[in-house]
Amino acid sequence: MSGRDLFCQPRRFGRGAALTLVFASVLVAGAATGSLPGDPGEGGRSASGAAPSPAGHAEDVTRAAEEAAADGKSPMEAAERAVSRSGDRWAAVYSEGEYEEFEASLDGRYTGVGLEARGDRDGRIEVTKVQSGSPAAAAGVRAGDRLRSVDGRSVEGLPVTDVVSLLRGDATGATAGSTVRLGLERAARAWTETLRRALLSTDSVTVRRLSDDTTVITVAAFTKGVGDSVRSAVRRTPAGAGIVLDLRGNSGGLVTEAVSTASAFLDGGLVATYDVDGDQRALHAQGGGDTTSPLVALVDGGTMSAAELLTGALQDRGRAVVVGSRTFGKGSVQMPSRLPDGSVAELTVGHYRTPSGHGVDGRGITPDLEADDGALERAETVLSGLGDVP
Repeated sequence: MSGRDLFCQPRRFGRGAALTLVFASVLVAGAATGSLPGDPGEGGRSASGAAPSPAGHAEDVTRAAEEAAADGKSPMEAAERAVSRSGDRWAAVYSEGEYEEFEASLDGRYTGVGLEARGDRDGRIEVTKVQSGSPAAAAGVRAGDRLRSVDGRSVEGLPVTDVVSLLRGDATGATAGSTVRLGLERAARAWTETLRRALLSTDSVTVRRLSDDTTVITVAAFTKGVGDSVRSAVRRTPAGAGIVLDLRGNSGGLVTEAVSTASAFLDGGLVATYDVDGDQRALHAQGGGDTTSPLVALVDGGTMSAAELLTGALQDRGRAVVVGSRTFGKGSVQMPSRLPDGSVAELTVGHYRTPSGHGVDGRGITPDLEADDGALERAETVLSGLGDVP
């Protein structure tokens, strides 16, 4: 699994929440109403099939925060205690500043040093990409360098998500301008580099040509504008060429952008259904997408949330062959609730399903063709027609 110092939830949440962007109000306030979420209002009530007792769950959290405020105590801390007792694995409580930072990340802005990294089988952390113009690039860090430590702490054997959190400085609430000390290794050389974090922008979509017959479109996360970027990339693909849509390590993001991306490959029709407060709702693709270019979707255990919604739509609609390994399995819906001190609680109120009715939460999506190492090569083989898909 790989990660970048872009998408990692703030420090207050457990590893489950830290692995994904919240499906959240983006679906409820964005896709459901056709607008993007602004200031979160009161949270959700009940929802069939949601996390344990969602109505009581939301009310308990809100009541605990209000009572704490009345007693002169911290509403946020009271809400965190209520969430920890609820059994809602995807619930999260943000400070006002953390929520603003989260929303900024969905705009494609983040505080970090501009590194992407992955862990190998021996537990070592390798830099896989350095963002142009970033602090890491200015310091001469290169793809292929080994990251040994962050601020003196060894990262060997740590999950990539924990390494990302250290790079961002989540535990200390680090902001742009703060420093971080990296221990690095390149061949026989080992050295320490002190970088200053910066507010960076990222392009979540990258496009490269493997050959005249294959274009790879990689979507790192569903930030604003991703759907338009993917559609543009599809339009520029040569007629008859195959497309690999690489969603490996995509932790989710804006559901509106996932639906927009689906629209690049579908001519209208159902993308997903979901329930909120017991109401069944649906998401539909726009018409006019490319329905003829051979398409493979690459996924892995880091493919989550809105990325799973997109994968399920393309698979169930028979539009793409899915290659890789089983996806993460986050198909729950959260709604935001503003607390008295300005903090925000994200609480589970429902779940989404793929067009065929497949529930993703806790199950993930099984690829049509299992592949781990060499998944991209397997995808090329499928596109070329040289191999049979079981």
